[in-house]
Amino acid sequence: MMNLSNALLFGYYPYIALVICIVGTWARFDREQYTWKASSSQMLRNKNMRLGSNLFHIGVIFVLCGHFVGLLTPHAIYHHFITTENKQLLAMVSGGFFGLICLAGLLILLHRRLTDDRVNANSNPSDVLVLLVLLAQLLLGLSTILASTQHMDGSVMVMLGNWAQNLVILNPTAAAEAIQPVGLVYKLHVFLGVNLFVLFPFTRLVHIASGVSAPLKYLTRSYQIVRQK
Repeated sequence: MMNLSNALLFGYYPYIALVICIVGTWARFDREQYTWKASSSQMLRNKNMRLGSNLFHIGVIFVLCGHFVGLLTPHAIYHHFITTENKQLLAMVSGGFFGLICLAGLLILLHRRLTDDRVNANSNPSDVLVLLVLLAQLLLGLSTILASTQHMDGSVMVMLGNWAQNLVILNPTAAAEAIQPVGLVYKLHVFLGVNLFVLFPFTRLVHIASGVSAPLKYLTRSYQIVRQK
């Protein structure tokens, strides 16, 4: 039963979450474009907004990039530059530093949204839900750093990397087997991270897609004719 639940949660559920993310995002863009926004509340209260937003976004960008590179870089490639042990140490230090920056910004934004009457009155339940889920995910991520101090050989990072890389090559069985031995805190962190893909199309998280695609569209846009002779 344990092996079955592990296979379902970490072998097949990530694909289901990804399909929900893609189809849901497409449907929202097609049917509800006026809701496709970050819903900034800066005009309601500017105090601490810039500080909290900048800290959060700087931290989360570096954390996501670190996860992407760390999980998806094959071991045969990074071994030419760094050992597994040093890779784990680098991940712990950099992840902890930017994770704390992100956490500080998120706590500022969450406190502002919950305690300011004007901001709170103009918030949707999903706005608070996203912040709380991100808070839980950050705390779990920072907890994995503490757990990693118990095994500095990098073995768990190798297992997590094998899990992610097997998912990419569409091998859910091998992915589930790779993550089976890791500790509960890591599995909770991974599972909650997968669920963020499910939440993506239904919350303000969709504005991330605009943040990625807008600069590309700007660079490849046609010339705008302002005045004809």
